[in-house]
Amino acid sequence: MNKTAWKPSKDIIESSNIYKMMLHYGFDNYQDFWKWSVTNKAAFWEATVENLKIKLAQNYTAILDVSKGVENAAWLKDATLNIVDSCFQNEDNATVLIFQKEGEKAQKVSQKALLNLVNQIANGLLDLGLKTGDKIAINMPMTLEAVAIYLAGIKAGMPIVTIADSFTPNEIAVRLKITSPKVIFTQDILKKGEKEIQLYQKVVEANAPKTVVVPTLKNDVSLRKNDVFWSAFLSSKTTFKTVIQKPEDIITILFSSGTTGAPKAIPWTHTTPIKCASDAFYHQNIHKNDVVCWPTNLGWMMGPWLVFASLINKATIALYYGTPTDANFGEFVQNANVTMLGVIPSFVKYWKSSKCMEQFNWNKIQCFSSTGEISNPIEMTYLMQLANNKPVIEYCGGTEIGGGYVTSTVIQPNIASTFSSQALGGEFILLNTDNNKAKKGELFLIPPIMGLSTTLLNSNHYNVYYKNTPKYNGKLLRRHGDQLEQLENGYYKMLGRVDDAMNLGGIKVSSVQIEAVVNKLDFIKESAAIAVAPKNGGLSKLVVYYVESSSKINTNERFQLAKNCIKKQLNPLFKLTDLVKITILPRTASNKIMRRKLRELYLKK
Repeated sequence: MNKTAWKPSKDIIESSNIYKMMLHYGFDNYQDFWKWSVTNKAAFWEATVENLKIKLAQNYTAILDVSKGVENAAWLKDATLNIVDSCFQNEDNATVLIFQKEGEKAQKVSQKALLNLVNQIANGLLDLGLKTGDKIAINMPMTLEAVAIYLAGIKAGMPIVTIADSFTPNEIAVRLKITSPKVIFTQDILKKGEKEIQLYQKVVEANAPKTVVVPTLKNDVSLRKNDVFWSAFLSSKTTFKTVIQKPEDIITILFSSGTTGAPKAIPWTHTTPIKCASDAFYHQNIHKNDVVCWPTNLGWMMGPWLVFASLINKATIALYYGTPTDANFGEFVQNANVTMLGVIPSFVKYWKSSKCMEQFNWNKIQCFSSTGEISNPIEMTYLMQLANNKPVIEYCGGTEIGGGYVTSTVIQPNIASTFSSQALGGEFILLNTDNNKAKKGELFLIPPIMGLSTTLLNSNHYNVYYKNTPKYNGKLLRRHGDQLEQLENGYYKMLGRVDDAMNLGGIKVSSVQIEAVVNKLDFIKESAAIAVAPKNGGLSKLVVYYVESSSKINTNERFQLAKNCIKKQLNPLFKLTDLVKITILPRTASNKIMRRKLRELYLKK
């Protein structure tokens, strides 16, 4: 059991959004409040929509309708809205976005200025001949322009197809083929340190439709015949009438990892952002005029999450255009007065080894939040201390959830690398291999939950998430694929994905458990453990791929060290077959290791 690293003070508890909600509904115990939120889902989500001041053009007749089954739950029945209207309810002169380009000073953007830019873009889309329902793609880093394009498309009733800027031309082409957007927005290049990534060229190679290019270079790149630069596209008109839609209308199309076959195209509707903003309000405890920074991309769900979680809660989005492992990022966090800093554990690992962030004053931070990878308690404890002992809100969910299903709060003791609570308004159950309720097992969601997807563009939604799932107390369960363990104190620990599980020597073990052990070896920067089935059958072989941390240890010694540490720290039956050095581990847009690709790579050896 990890030692409690942080306990909330009375002032922190009483100023939290959760506590105020608990008081309003007569609760003095958090677990009772959480239970109420899932046994009275309609009442909880109705209160949340009211708390977030979600702007409706026409009110709903029912907050929740499950007449077509919980798997097809309809939220805000008969209402009309456009969720972008709920993103502009602060004062006109309030700072809603701070951004800083590498080597330049930070710039502040007021709500009025952002709204004007959004309206100029929306008018520009109409000038291109686009109409409601036409799709728009974005293949850009997280910039002011990207955020404004994203909001403008939704405001104009045009679903946004988000494509991570890290994708290859082939991966971009796959996503364009699935969604058929009429136009795509990109940059000429993307600078990452000394590297220049040719974003526009990648889009061209993907045979993209008409492209609007945001220039970053002084010298213009050469464009295809029908492509245009940002300045030529942007309308001068700063007013635009919002397109009002139904709650179930699609606003965004994101993609799953796509580790096998085509990636799943997951639509978000006008209700999905309410889940983003709800999690941020209750769990990350975001208040009006807070400053929220989370290095991310619109191609990963945390990009849209950041937009809605910040703006609906009337907070400020903080964007740094450089790399988050650079000391300049730490200075940006300090000078922007960031109050909630989101991370992935890889950042923290680097910060700890380089000590690059220790020089800055991060005391304005009220909490951190971590997602994307399983975190390490030593590194998370270190992170807490970078802001003078502030909690880390662990946050795990999925694109098809619109947010988290397990997380933490600022009113409970914070234990590094554990989750203190199921997300408010949502519920799950852990089942063992016999489909019995267990303290350790596969997670199944219990619908309905605001934010859960109900359709996929290119797959049968029911077959993917519900077909052949077990029932629990007569309730339909939804598969997600994660494995968790509930600890003695009621908190949760992530064990990895179901498809990351291995059977070694007759014992099931998660890849993550093996990686946590070998990652402690000095010559290993990061690793990925896989089980490879022999071609002729038999027990799976344990193979570990690793990225090297500079070392003089020879190959044979490395293998023995890794073999012995697994044997000693986990189980003598876990026998390492091969230790393979690789330049970089393959990852999805959301930074998850693609172990299936490593298996395919190994079998080709």
